[in-house]
Amino acid sequence: MTRNLHDRHRAVLPDWLALYYREPIELTHGEGRHVWDAEGNKYLDFFGGILTTMTAHALPEVTKAVAEQAGRIIHSSTLYLDRPMVELAERIAQLSGIPDARVFFTTSGTEANDTALLLATAYRGSNQILAMRNSYHGRSFSAVGITGNHAWSPTGLSPLQTLYVHGGVRTRGPYAQLSDGQFIEACVADLEDLLGHTRNVAALIAEPVQGVGGFTSPPDGLYAAFREVLNRHGILWITDEVQTGWGRTGDHFWGWQAHAHSGPPDLLTFAKGIGNGMSIGGVVARADVMNCLDSNSISTFGGSPVTMAAGLANLGHLLEHDLQGNARRVGGLLLERLRAIGAQLPVVREVRGRGLMAGIELVRPGTDEANPEAAAAVLEAAREGGLLIGKGGGHDTSVLRIAPPLTLTVAEAEQGAAILERALHTV
Repeated sequence: MTRNLHDRHRAVLPDWLALYYREPIELTHGEGRHVWDAEGNKYLDFFGGILTTMTAHALPEVTKAVAEQAGRIIHSSTLYLDRPMVELAERIAQLSGIPDARVFFTTSGTEANDTALLLATAYRGSNQILAMRNSYHGRSFSAVGITGNHAWSPTGLSPLQTLYVHGGVRTRGPYAQLSDGQFIEACVADLEDLLGHTRNVAALIAEPVQGVGGFTSPPDGLYAAFREVLNRHGILWITDEVQTGWGRTGDHFWGWQAHAHSGPPDLLTFAKGIGNGMSIGGVVARADVMNCLDSNSISTFGGSPVTMAAGLANLGHLLEHDLQGNARRVGGLLLERLRAIGAQLPVVREVRGRGLMAGIELVRPGTDEANPEAAAAVLEAAREGGLLIGKGGGHDTSVLRIAPPLTLTVAEAEQGAAILERALHTV
């Protein structure tokens, strides 16, 4: 049955639409941190539909909110007042840390970043954007144009002029051998030098922890140091929180808060986890930036009553149950366990991350060379052992990505780590 569905998939969908596994699986239902495929196999989910099932599969509060709202009205558009949208916007504006914040809802992180780029370029009257090397910001024409990871940027054509900055990857590149303080100084000096060769840059867009790039991040404080330079030039700071938001990193509710001593960002983009699988994205910005557009705009599906009801229920559950604290506690234990496993295996170059956002970088033993074949083999072996994980990485796809729902228990963390250990030993 699954093989037949795979054949039908290949007959009508694009060749570039990636599928995991040599024999792709169809997931039919889930509960908590587990999912089941069409063959009846049960898996512990350590990827959450690409960091999107943030709280749990079939979370009762979310399914109830969706059903109740769908029973009233499913759609109206932003041309009408929408109570769930206003209520969720109020909560997100307050949580964002941005003063006098305004919120615009979209249907995805790609669209959120696209909107942030529109706002920043309109506000500054410039199409020049600073982005980080190894970055990923979505699939739209403008988003792939600023993506600093060639595996996810299929065209060099872009409406924007993009300049790439050092700093998103701590342990590779020309500054890897420096101390954290020296690393920040070198990256700031590079930024200063870059700005000396251009003019009127609109914004810097950066993921506090690079997601598709393999869960890499700079030392805490880098973006705060960048912000001091940006402020002198009037350049806006966009923090892409599509994967880092809502407490996943454990230490902070937003990733930018690890770089907070120069103040909050001018714009913040979000998506994925807030909807727990429902299609929600958005931008938070200072009022003067958000209101700078001088033309009409609406959103047909952004702020849909059903998705907003889901977001409100999901955010309420997350805050009431301190899932950020759970990400810090259980994520810390999981990272310790993974680092202990990695220390014994020459194929593991580094285990990195924070909270429930962990990356295991694989190399050819005895070298620093990326090992995508090993990553693919571990992905397969983990699935056979009953665990779903993701993969990514910069120069080559050789990083295992681990991002379970934030309700993960200690017992499930131990179970997942044990499966991963066995899978890693297969290579």
